[in-house]
Amino acid sequence: MEKPPEPSEGEWDFYWCDVSWLRENFDHTYMDEHVRISHFRNHYELTRKNYMVKNLKRFRKQLEREAGKLEAAKCDFFPKTFEMPCEYHLFVEEFRKNPGITWIMKPVARSQGKGIFLFRRLKDIMDWRKGNAGKKLTSLEAQPARSTANPSGSHYIPLRAWLYRDGFARFSNTRFTLSSIDDQYVHLTNVAVQKTSPDYHPKKGCKWMLQRFRQYLASKHGPEAVETLFSDMDNIFIRSLQSVQKVIISDKHCFELYGYDILIDQDLKPWLLEVNASPSLTASSQEDYELKTCLLEDTLHVVDMEARLTGREKRVGGFDLMWNDGPVSREEGPPDLSGMGNFVTNTHLGCVNDRKKQLRQLFRSLQGQKKASS
Repeated sequence: MEKPPEPSEGEWDFYWCDVSWLRENFDHTYMDEHVRISHFRNHYELTRKNYMVKNLKRFRKQLEREAGKLEAAKCDFFPKTFEMPCEYHLFVEEFRKNPGITWIMKPVARSQGKGIFLFRRLKDIMDWRKGNAGKKLTSLEAQPARSTANPSGSHYIPLRAWLYRDGFARFSNTRFTLSSIDDQYVHLTNVAVQKTSPDYHPKKGCKWMLQRFRQYLASKHGPEAVETLFSDMDNIFIRSLQSVQKVIISDKHCFELYGYDILIDQDLKPWLLEVNASPSLTASSQEDYELKTCLLEDTLHVVDMEARLTGREKRVGGFDLMWNDGPVSREEGPPDLSGMGNFVTNTHLGCVNDRKKQLRQLFRSLQGQKKASS
């Protein structure tokens, strides 16, 4: 696909930019009041793996100081992580406490499974260190194996986060086993990796829509366990955004469409692996194409360049408002947070997405309100 031309000054209203354009142009590009671009300038505080972990660790310590250990425990959704080579000695200390377990080594700023490998011996790290001797520090993570947001910064703008109802579960084309840690087709679910597998089926792919995945889990583990799992994932979305809320440089021109990579273990516990600043919008199947085109269309509805929304909406197409400077309830009216006993967050991940019907009703209602006020 040919790369679209970069916008010239004064000739554009909206730009779905890549992060390299942002890095080179943001600070010396004039933008009118109404202009919108698809990244915050320091988005990497959440989307580079080492910065994400640093911010989550800091946020967990802050919660422990301010609200106690029980509240801080709600951030225990990322694996024990060390940045290499600068935390090598801390890693070795931890490694020797649990000999024989499997660790994952991941580059902090690459994609599509590049540079990832599993290991169980320190010798493998020594080989890696020798191979990287004298090179510029690229930083790797070691880990034990097991969506639209508007964060605020120094000029306070309330954190607003919308969660899309659709998504997909990715699988490996080969049955999982830890007996072979060198087989990338077993351990990496990236499409870029799986599609090179000899028996990969391009029409079927290695993805399920989240609705199908949720139904499967409910049939196997029961609806209550699945509700808990999806609630735990809601917690990941909110806590991760809160961890960078005061770090991200706020700008009224910016928004983000984040893609979350979450691993679900055999106990139905979700683990945050990474957050993508530029989630893949290339379709690998017809189902994938429909999901992504609808997602993009609804993202534009939420960004609302035409100023059609009132700002009080709790749903726009496939997006549900889950956080608006505080949790958003499914119930109408202001939420009762006194005991949080009956509080249900306004999220519907993996549920029915009747977005076309909802958009028709929404814009018909907005049009009626506009006529009544004129």
